[in-house]
Amino acid sequence: MRLVPDIYNENIETALRRIAKQPTQFALDKLQQRQQKEQRQYQQQFVTLGSLTRWSEHHKDSQPTDYSQFSANPDVAKHPTSPFPCDGQINNRFVIWEGDISQLKVDAITNSTDKTLTEKNQTSKKSFGRAGTASTFIHDVNQCKTGEVFVTPGFFLPSKYVIHTVSPIYSEKHKTASEAILHTCYRNVLYKARELGFGTVALCDISSVQRNFPPATSAHIALRTIRRFLEQYRAEIVIFCLESNERSIYEIVAPLYFPRDRLEEESALLQLPKDIGDLYGERQQLTDRQIRIIHNPQHFVMIEADDDSDTSPHDLEMGSDVEYSNINLSLAAQLTGTAHSFTQMQGDLDRQRLLGDRPRMVYESVLDDGLEGIEHQERYERLLRRAKTEDLSEVSGIGCLYQSGVDRLGRPVVVFCGKWFPAHNIDLEKALLYLIYLLDPIVKGDYVIAYFHTLTSSNNYPSLQWLKDVYSILPYKYKKNLKAFYIVHPTFWTKMMTWWFTTFMAPAIKTKVHSLPGVEHLYSAIAKDQLEIPAYITEYDMATNGIHYFQPITNTSSPAS
Repeated sequence: MRLVPDIYNENIETALRRIAKQPTQFALDKLQQRQQKEQRQYQQQFVTLGSLTRWSEHHKDSQPTDYSQFSANPDVAKHPTSPFPCDGQINNRFVIWEGDISQLKVDAITNSTDKTLTEKNQTSKKSFGRAGTASTFIHDVNQCKTGEVFVTPGFFLPSKYVIHTVSPIYSEKHKTASEAILHTCYRNVLYKARELGFGTVALCDISSVQRNFPPATSAHIALRTIRRFLEQYRAEIVIFCLESNERSIYEIVAPLYFPRDRLEEESALLQLPKDIGDLYGERQQLTDRQIRIIHNPQHFVMIEADDDSDTSPHDLEMGSDVEYSNINLSLAAQLTGTAHSFTQMQGDLDRQRLLGDRPRMVYESVLDDGLEGIEHQERYERLLRRAKTEDLSEVSGIGCLYQSGVDRLGRPVVVFCGKWFPAHNIDLEKALLYLIYLLDPIVKGDYVIAYFHTLTSSNNYPSLQWLKDVYSILPYKYKKNLKAFYIVHPTFWTKMMTWWFTTFMAPAIKTKVHSLPGVEHLYSAIAKDQLEIPAYITEYDMATNGIHYFQPITNTSSPAS
């Protein structure tokens, strides 16, 4: 039997709990109503692509000066022909717009920030304000380096995504490096948009006032990079969003890179900088990187560099420090007062054996090899971006290169069928891009390659120069993490060329190359069910060697472990 006080107490507790919940629910309802109201206001302020004026339709504030009589004179003109000819299709995909970038209804907008992703400028305040509180999670990421990009959803923004990038701080002392990194920012934003399939991308002025960049310099870098990007890809649309104080300088410089008629094109010949960069808009000559060292015979250092170590200069990552191990200082000459002990340094063994490089001092070698390694890595990164964005179906459809299972130590196996490689009827540049596209995620760890020379002919052999170029382009991780290179069904000529190539051009992989007379020899390192090869290889193998001519040892070791 329940007492009245008990029932009374229960009713009081239930009522109190209900009353305690009401303020919370009321606050949530008010917050939801406020967000819906703000969202309706934002929707009324959206700016669509159709409402923007393309550069081809942009009104000319003034008629450019007619320099045609001077542009024809090679002594006056900086360029014999226009490096940026008038192209209506490109001009129709480029927009200069003064307004709030956070109002644009496009696939992606850009936000210029710092390494902590917390920099507060006009662009970031507007973007984060419209995106809502959910976008503040980016402040916890803290992983973006200078020149790199980071993509986040747009949340309540009309744009689907936001591409954040960290721009450099301009310094007159490091002028060239600052300009190169700013170019990298614009380039990485554009190519990331291309990689993710964005058709419309809006750029802000990445070189904000806080970065101390001269407005004219940043305008040339931005417009040059955009122009080169639109030349390579004929579908994307780029919108340059500027503040009122930025628009005038960009509209003055834009006709140099986006001429709208013949007169603007001829005028640009005299006004464009002499150095307009490469096909990506990046300047080739980095003068402040050219450091000269005066030789001092009093100070020499012996560095013993293992060719198979992790400290190769060609294995540099962006933003990492150059490390060198096994440094032994030779001070005997100074302590004993005897003649100088000219110790020597061994750097890149491949390069020394091929080119006969002289021994270099440590200071000279660290600077030369370090800068060379950075440039080498930058070149590879450019090829990797192209490999991820370009159409490589011409090469991938051949089926001559693919991954096939793992070996007995769990390492990925890459198969290359020589007979199916039409070396003289294929774009070798695209072949290199496909090689990079396939192997880049694999070579981060140990891997092996199985090359089948079966029934190949002269039509399948690329030039030795091309092989040399490929070997020099690929970073050191490709050679270091390659644990075995099996050549199946080699001919005498193949063995001779392999010996010559690995002895004089690629000694780093010489001990990793194994010539096998038949497929069954390969089964000692790779299980049969992990090796997918074309039927013509097994048929040739049986016709040449018979059946069960070799019994593999099925243990957990391999010939090249």
